[in-house]
Amino acid sequence: MIDKQHGLPESETFSADDRRFMRMAIDLSIKNVDDGGGPFGAVIVKEGRVVAKGANRVVANNDPTAHAEVVAIRNACRELETFDLSGCTVYTSCEPCPMCLSAIYWAGISRICYANTKRDAAAIDFDDSFIYDQLRLDYDRRSICCEHFMRDEALAAFRKWEATTDKVEY
Repeated sequence: MIDKQHGLPESETFSADDRRFMRMAIDLSIKNVDDGGGPFGAVIVKEGRVVAKGANRVVANNDPTAHAEVVAIRNACRELETFDLSGCTVYTSCEPCPMCLSAIYWAGISRICYANTKRDAAAIDFDDSFIYDQLRLDYDRRSICCEHFMRDEALAAFRKWEATTDKVEY
C-alpha cells in the first residue's frame, strides 16, 4: 500500500499486535491534545508486553526534552530497572525528531514503528528540518554559538573513566 499524500510505501507486514500497539500510541497522542499537551504518544513494548507509555509533556512540564518518546524511554528504564532497552520496540504516533531518534539509539531500542511522518509534523508547525540543517554546518556558521576551550582540563575525567576497571559501559 502507498501513502498517497507522501508517496511512501506503507508496510503490509505489520502484525495484529503491531497495529494494536500503534493504536495505543495514536490514542495517547489524541488524549494528550485533549489534556493540553502536544499531539504525540509513544509505547515501548518488550516481548509482546507494554512496558511503558509516554506522551508529549513539553509545555505541561516546562521541559523541552519531554517528548513522547523520551518520556516513554524514561518510564521504560525505570520499569525495567535498566538503561539498556535492547529487544524493545517503540511505537510512536509520529516519526521521531532528531532528539528522540538519538535517545532511541542511546537506549538501544531495537525497532522503531511510527505513524505520522516528519512532513506531517512540519505541516502543523512541528518542523525539525532546521536542526538537520544546523548539523550540516561548520560550528562557526550555526545559529547557536559553539565555543571550544579547556579541553586539557576536561580530559582528566576521560582519563579517569578510561582507567576505571569496574565501570559499567554504555
